This record gives sequence, structure tokens and C-alpha cells, in this order.
Amino acid sequence: MARNFLMIDPLQDMAVLKGLASNVRVNILKLIQKSRGMNVNDIATALSLPQSTVSSNVAILEDAGLLRTETHKARKGNQKMCFMVYDEILVAFKPEEAPVDTAAIEVAMPIGLYTGCAVSAPCGLCTTDGIIGLLDVPETFLDPGRMRAGLIWFTRGYVEYQFPNNVNLMHDTLKSVSFSMELSSEVPGTSADWPSDISVWVNSTEVGTWTSPGDYGDKRGVYTPDWWKLKGSQYGKLKTFTVNGQGTFVDGMRISDVTLDDLDVADHHSIRLRVGISNDARHPGGINIFGRGFGNYDQDIVMRLETAS
Repeated sequence: MARNFLMIDPLQDMAVLKGLASNVRVNILKLIQKSRGMNVNDIATALSLPQSTVSSNVAILEDAGLLRTETHKARKGNQKMCFMVYDEILVAFKPEEAPVDTAAIEVAMPIGLYTGCAVSAPCGLCTTDGIIGLLDVPETFLDPGRMRAGLIWFTRGYVEYQFPNNVNLMHDTLKSVSFSMELSSEVPGTSADWPSDISVWVNSTEVGTWTSPGDYGDKRGVYTPDWWKLKGSQYGKLKTFTVNGQGTFVDGMRISDVTLDDLDVADHHSIRLRVGISNDARHPGGINIFGRGFGNYDQDIVMRLETAS
């Protein structure tokens, strides 16, 4: 079974660092990781701690998104069960932006200019001015108005984009291809603790999966318009998927063994990007894709081709 990891930026994810800054909380996480869920009483007994201490620390871990809780029926009333969210947590110190490489080609694709789709409800699209078509009706994804979309969301399925293969046009050699986009999970309303396995395919080959921690609605996105309700998805994480000769990476973290050779880029006139939720996803928590006018980054999906010359 694939391990579920979280990579954090220490400047942006202070709540996660706070959640880990305690021997008690770390021991709670280690204990829960070995189980299929434990209630507060069992944790307190196993760690020889007062129940009140365990309850307060579980609340901190839950707020940080490091564990999730469910209320289950017990013999006498209800009990709160605690479950592990991540198997691994990685702290990434991102370097300063490097100068733009002249041996690179970038193409920005508006999120509404997909060439194929197959989505399931709940789903929808909107521009900076309002909703496109009808909410939760998959056929709306064929509406010509989608070309102006700044936010799209769906529960299962995919959208696919077709980028020009400029490397072939230039008769150059490709060293890597990367796609940058702002993503989050999708849940009715919002929930910071709502993991979703978001997968990416290039030229019909699944290159890897990133697990979004949640659907963010704690504050309005930097570019999200005022008319968009605060109870809806506000922003996501800016993720960069890169495929090169060594494998596939998300923000520099290796996620699969798929390499450029597996994509047959030289044999195609275009480079096709598919983004979505697999039918067999371990965490099928839906997807939001943020484009211009929404979220925190105000950008399209950007493809970057690194070339040999």
C-alpha cells in the first residue's frame, strides 16, 4: 500500500510544526500509526497519561491536520476515535527563485481550456463574475463559457489539456517537463482535514499522485472574488509535477519511477496533461483547480519544458 506523506514549508505551515513540538503529541501519533484507530481512553491508558492531557493534545493535532477523528457509537453513548492521516512528514526549505533558464519553454493554459473531461457531481465551474451553467450537472463542463473559468471542481474523474509540443517544433531534446497548478481537495463546504489523492497523467501515462491535505476555507483566497461565498473553497497549494530522466517529482520530492522515456514525447505533436481523481484512489476527496482570479497565486496551469540547448 502506498505511503501517505505530507511535505510542508516551515514558513507557511507553522501549525504543523506546533503540532509536532511536543513529546506527548509525537508519542500519540506513533501509537495511533500502529493501530486502526484508537479512542482517547485507550491512548491515555497506553501512554499512562490523564485523559484530559490526551484530549487537549488530540485537539491540537486535529487542528494541525495531523490526525482525524470520527465519532463512533459505543456501549454507553459515543466515543471519539483517532486515526493517523500521514505516514511521513517532510520539511522542505525551498531555495530562492533561480534565474530563468534561457533553455526553457513555458506555456500557460487557462483551466477552462480542457479538451476532454469526464467528471462526477458534486461539480461545477465559475468565472470571476459568477457560476457557469448549472451546479452539480456534469454536462455543464461542455458549456463554451468554460473558457473563462477561474475555478473548477469535481468529485471523481478528470479534465485533460492539450499543450503544444514546442520541443519537437524546434527539433530540440527534452530534459524535463513540469506542470505547475494550484490544487486542493473538494468537500461540500470546506474542511482542512479532507485528504484527497490527486493524480496526474501525461500522454495517457499516470506519472504520480499527490495527496492534498484538505479543502481550504479558513480565509478568503488572495485573489478569490468577494461574491464567492466564504463557505466555499478559497485557495489551494501550488504544486509542481516534474518528469525527467530520473523519475517523477512533486516540488522536488520523488513520487514515482516514471521517466521521460515512458512518455514518448518525441512521438507526439502535443503533450496531453490529465488531472483528476482515480476510481481506485485511497483518498477520493475530490479536487479544486484554481486559475486566474481565484486562490492565492492568480495563474493558469503552466507547462515548462527544459531543453538541452
